[in-house]
Amino acid sequence: MPEPTDPMRRRVPRALVLLSVLIGAGSLGPEPVLAAAAAAPAMVQEAPGPGAPDTLGSAPLTMSPAAPVPPSGFQARADAAVGRVNAVIAAVFFFDLLFWDDARTLPLVVTWLVVAAVFLTLRMGFINLRAFKHAIAVTRGRYTNPDEPGDVSHFGALSTALSATVGLGNIAGVAIAVSLGGPGATFWMIVAGLLGMSTKFTECTLGQAYRELDAQGRVLGGPMQYLSKGLAERGAAGLGRVLAVLFALLCIGGSFGGGNSFQVNQSMNALQETVPILADNGWAYGLIMTVLVGIVIIGGIRRIANVADKVVPLMAIVYMTGALIVILTNLSRTPAALISIVQQAFTPNAAYGGFIGVLVVGFQRAAFSNEAGAGSAPIAHSAARTDYPVREGIVALLEPFIDTVVICTMTALVIVFSGAYENPLYADLVERRAGAALTSRAFGEHLAFFPYVLSFAVFMFAFSTMISWSYYGERCAVWLFGLKASLPYKLVFLVFVFLGSIVTSTNILDFGDLMILGMAFPNLLGVYILSGKVRSLLDEYWTKYRNDQFATYDVHMKLRG
Repeated sequence: MPEPTDPMRRRVPRALVLLSVLIGAGSLGPEPVLAAAAAAPAMVQEAPGPGAPDTLGSAPLTMSPAAPVPPSGFQARADAAVGRVNAVIAAVFFFDLLFWDDARTLPLVVTWLVVAAVFLTLRMGFINLRAFKHAIAVTRGRYTNPDEPGDVSHFGALSTALSATVGLGNIAGVAIAVSLGGPGATFWMIVAGLLGMSTKFTECTLGQAYRELDAQGRVLGGPMQYLSKGLAERGAAGLGRVLAVLFALLCIGGSFGGGNSFQVNQSMNALQETVPILADNGWAYGLIMTVLVGIVIIGGIRRIANVADKVVPLMAIVYMTGALIVILTNLSRTPAALISIVQQAFTPNAAYGGFIGVLVVGFQRAAFSNEAGAGSAPIAHSAARTDYPVREGIVALLEPFIDTVVICTMTALVIVFSGAYENPLYADLVERRAGAALTSRAFGEHLAFFPYVLSFAVFMFAFSTMISWSYYGERCAVWLFGLKASLPYKLVFLVFVFLGSIVTSTNILDFGDLMILGMAFPNLLGVYILSGKVRSLLDEYWTKYRNDQFATYDVHMKLRG
């Protein structure tokens, strides 16, 4: 059956979009969005902000990060003012739903994300499981016309996605989860990743369903589109407009903070451990990063995806190769490690806060690692070349699986093998929530050179995160203010790249991180309301799929039917 035509089908290959989103989700990690958690109750004191970064190290390296210069004058006053605002926002986002229990807490934002994932998994009939095989087939190119110009191999795209997923969240977040919740936290991270697949499917399907072309013929899609247009169809145009504007503003703020300045600041502090000269020359690092980012983002989504396609996979492959080497050399210990992960998920040691404590830690780290529900992924997925919104949603559901289930499990096994999470020598790292440093130590016990590789990987992942978030923010700016806002936004974005290397005001940097957390509230509210539409589209698509009504293509690029 011939596929319907779509004026937007020749825009951006799905492979490049998938890569871009995975970079954003995997690389952003938990550090940016959790740095401000200290201002309100939380399950744990999460990864430190720019003033106390996750520093990299192993036994041969010195673990004494350069002390940041405290802000003074106007910067200090501004930081104090923003700190007061952060405290109010964080008090809401991290409101303790278990406020009666002094031993444990359950942050509101984590519950909001997890409940949505469970609801959407049930609402979509466990699409995360039943569409998994089809998702791989689509990504490989079985349902994509190979003669379309600009397309790439979907098998290659999947390989790229597997490598591009590894980011700061996977490097640091897993170590924090295991150190605070024991091996059992890994099990609940995997469960949360599987549930998050349904969230990604739903929001990215909506991103495709409500996309449109701007005046320059570029795709404009994402939560701001389906919140405004989708809710208007349901007779709630006013609410939809408010939620869409709120999301767009939060996304722009998040792109300047957690997706930009914070990444520069964190990667610079991490690199100072292996490149000490940066300690006194942060401005030079900021200038170099500004030039590199500027060269890429001025070219738009195609150049962003193309650069990420070449830069990030190499470092991700190196990281995963290192993890596999450790796992294979400890193959005899793997069964015991896996048994420990499952057993302690349900009967953990009391030191890890009991069953509820371990469950919350696992879900919390997974939620902030794959960003399912934050609304950033639909912005990029809306630009993919496809005639079926559901098909792109099915491709998107692979992201949490790759990010959380596969890569995080590999990292967790290395942490468990080494025993780094309970090693008294690393107690200071656990106390400071220095997740990247703890992971580095764990790898260093098996591969002495790896901490240096990991340090460089942090730089590469931070760079890829920034170029991806520049696209998210730019699309929101264009939606709010029109095409005239595109170039000014990019120029302001580059200013924030440089500021990230010289601003020492933790609260100012953390403000942008809270914006990313806030995106999940308007986005998921709209997703709840529009979930019925997605289910209808899914049923229609799945019927055609089950009846073999879609054209397919073999590896020799010939039409099958």
